[in-house]
Amino acid sequence: MSEKPGAITAFARFVLCGGGVGIASSFAVTGLASWIPWFLANALIAMASTLLSTELHARFTFGKGGRATWRQHTQSAGSAVAAYAVTCLAMFLLQQLVAAPGAKLEQVVYLSASALAGAARFAVLRLVVFARNRSRATTSARPVHTTVTAAAPADRSALCRAA
Repeated sequence: MSEKPGAITAFARFVLCGGGVGIASSFAVTGLASWIPWFLANALIAMASTLLSTELHARFTFGKGGRATWRQHTQSAGSAVAAYAVTCLAMFLLQQLVAAPGAKLEQVVYLSASALAGAARFAVLRLVVFARNRSRATTSARPVHTTVTAAAPADRSALCRAA
């Protein structure tokens, strides 16, 4: 396992990985939205980009060095759902405030909402999603001393019946 990066290094990596995926996603959403409703395009791109960015964050951003676990993908998806809601709300408000927003304004609003959600997501991923795994790995590296006592024969048969 690689060493845990400091907060500034992790944030720089998060911006590089997550920001790169986010920028690519914004163009993908805009392109896909020309064929299907915007909310559906955003949902599809959000799912694909969440899987990709979680893998990048597990391997590179937070110093884990390996693939993301299913638990990490699930927890990361929870933060992505919140980000999806923020971007949808931002785009909905834009549509309510501006009769016919251009592609540039849509990009600015979408990327701004994504940046806000991304900052919150960084905190969740660093402090919750990828932090637990490191603390477990650190704990499991220490020797554990336990005392095992044999159960009386009557106790074993009771356990077998309960199973």
